[in-house]
Amino acid sequence: MGEVLHKLLERNARKYSDECGVMSLDYGEEWTWAELNSRANGVAAALMRAGLEPGERVALVIPNRPEFLAAFFGILKAGGVVVPVNVRLVKPEIEYIVNDCQAKMLIYDGGLDVIGKEISEDCVALTNVWELSELTNSEALSPSLNISVDDVAEIIYTSGTTGKPKGVVLTHNCAYEVGTMMAYEADIRYQDRMMLLMPLTHSAPLNLFMIGALYAGAVCVVGNFTPQAILDTCQQAKTTHFFGAPVAYLLAMQAKGFAEYDLSSAKCWIYGGAPMGKEALELVRSKFPGKFMSVYGLTESGPNGVALFPDEHDEHGGSIGRRGAVNCEVKVVAESGLTAQAGEEGEIYLKSPSVMLKYHNKPEATEEVLTDGWIKTGDVAKIDQDGYIWVMGRKKDVIISGGVNVYPKEIEDVLAQHPQVADAAVVGVPHDQWGETVMAVIVPKGEAPKPSELQHFCEKNLADFKIPKFFRFDQAIPRNASGKILKHQIKREA
Repeated sequence: MGEVLHKLLERNARKYSDECGVMSLDYGEEWTWAELNSRANGVAAALMRAGLEPGERVALVIPNRPEFLAAFFGILKAGGVVVPVNVRLVKPEIEYIVNDCQAKMLIYDGGLDVIGKEISEDCVALTNVWELSELTNSEALSPSLNISVDDVAEIIYTSGTTGKPKGVVLTHNCAYEVGTMMAYEADIRYQDRMMLLMPLTHSAPLNLFMIGALYAGAVCVVGNFTPQAILDTCQQAKTTHFFGAPVAYLLAMQAKGFAEYDLSSAKCWIYGGAPMGKEALELVRSKFPGKFMSVYGLTESGPNGVALFPDEHDEHGGSIGRRGAVNCEVKVVAESGLTAQAGEEGEIYLKSPSVMLKYHNKPEATEEVLTDGWIKTGDVAKIDQDGYIWVMGRKKDVIISGGVNVYPKEIEDVLAQHPQVADAAVVGVPHDQWGETVMAVIVPKGEAPKPSELQHFCEKNLADFKIPKFFRFDQAIPRNASGKILKHQIKREA
């Protein structure tokens, strides 16, 4: 078995006390391992003084900055459960998550002051709402609580077919298994520098790469994503590893002065969250120095899964690989329930010690995806003659735009509230840079509203990446006999 997550930080604070543990070019901050641990202790002490009990949830609404790490580990040191919340979500979305998990406390960034002050009014379980600077400046000794690797460490929210987010429950051991796997497979070493620009509220940057970096004693270089930031951070901070969706690399290549950047410190460029086509992959590999590696998984698996390693890219680029990561098994299951043969279509299943315990308060949804320790991914794939797995699509209608999952029903429910919308359907359509983008088909009620009006209406209830970029107006939404929307038909006509 592994370790409770904050013990990784405490060990680094003892071993590498005065060495840099986390830094940010965006915020001009650089903390040693000892400073990071001390600030996390301060957070833990403040939470415990306020009455946080072991196992209670604390929502974390903070962008990528050193204080995120202090708050994350401080919550764990106090025996709490971290509920990371994407800072791009709007108030109703945050409130749903906070209420669903019954978070007792919430820590937010000062830049989100309006949300921080208003959120408590409609979240009945909340007893304390903290601005992060109120917590991270205090100092205290590390709490001596009896915390087990089997205790819950995180509840990470990911949407489902209902359109409402589901809380994925992960123990300390789940996250530890994921982080140690990534350190092993991506060769993350002591004093390497892990560039963390993807939101740490997502499972891959958080567990694969932040925890992986701590396990190895690598420096966490945190910041907020822009294509230019990848290049600036690599050149200035001499980073060795980066993880991003394929679109991150494609956009970075178009950044001003790309060819003039010194990216020679990079050991491994890691991509995932969405497929990268073979042609795009070849183009990216020709522009970026260093090795490339793909990772495939999902939040429900920790996100452990499958990897395509650097030496496999020449012949098998575009696939997700052929074997599970070091502590993960993979199989493709045909409709018959048997393992799919070469050329046969089936659903990808994963099995590892990092698979979630359950969905929070959703036993039926949990039963649907967990079977004998295997997690059903919902992704349909084929295996080629060499055993490599090629993702064909998704059994469900999730849209993956720039590596971020967007769920149509949530958007359809918002559009349906517009007074000039009689019916709506949402699908993903191909996009050169983002992989997919959101398109809505609208049946108007009377005079058709302008697309800009619908987008403005959506802004009140949806994060910006969920708002449809294209609209089509029609007389009816195609449905089958049971009333389900025929989304494949809409896509075909798009």
